[in-house]
Amino acid sequence: MEDLNNAGKKSHKLMLTDRRTCTINGVNDVLSFDVNEILLETEQGMLMIKGNELHVSRLSLDKGEVDVDGRIDSFTYSENAGYGGKSESLIARLFK
Repeated sequence: MEDLNNAGKKSHKLMLTDRRTCTINGVNDVLSFDVNEILLETEQGMLMIKGNELHVSRLSLDKGEVDVDGRIDSFTYSENAGYGGKSESLIARLFK
C-alpha cells in the first residue's frame, strides 16, 4: 500500500563517510552556508549541518544532490514550517 503522506515527494538519503565527506540526495535548496554551518531544505525538512572547514564540493539542484567535505560534527532536522515565508502563518501554527 502506498504511503499517502509521502506521495509526490522524492526520496531523501544522507551518506556520511568517516565524518569527513557527506553525500545528500533529496535536496530542494541550499539556504545558507559557511565554514561552520550549512542549511539545506530537503524532502524531509530543514537540515542543518554543523562542523569545521565545511565546503560544498558538488551542488546539483536539478538532481537534488549535494556533497559536503570537512569535519562534520552534527546533523539536525527541523520541519519545513519553521523557516521562511513558504509555510503557514504563525496564527495557523498556534491553533493546530
